[in-house]
Amino acid sequence: MDRIEELLNQPYWIIDILPYQVPKDSPGQYFAVDSYIREKQLSEIKERHINLILKLNCYMDITVDEELNPAPQKTAEIMKNRYVYIMAGDGMILSEPDDTHMTLFGPDEKLLKLVKLLAAGEGLYVWNEGSNN
Repeated sequence: MDRIEELLNQPYWIIDILPYQVPKDSPGQYFAVDSYIREKQLSEIKERHINLILKLNCYMDITVDEELNPAPQKTAEIMKNRYVYIMAGDGMILSEPDDTHMTLFGPDEKLLKLVKLLAAGEGLYVWNEGSNN
């Protein structure tokens, strides 16, 4: 639990369906679109999240609920039903079942690069707060 607390205080990146954070003064209708997407496409987006994590597990160990490299079906089931911290290398990914994004905490360069590549393959983007490209 100490490691989780430590990682929660480190720099983080968002793994998202949007390429960067929507500005507060955006003239668009972010909240209406977000609500629509959650209603119509959340299960598809969660499958992309699961695919990213499972593909990541092809390259490195992951730990879910203190279990090293759980069966893919178990990882998927957990990610669909509750929030979970997934440990990967020196970093951690927070997945929540009702979010269209995941949060990557404290990655080293290698992990960040790999997550960006895997996210792109799933039609997702990786950005950190303040980035706009």
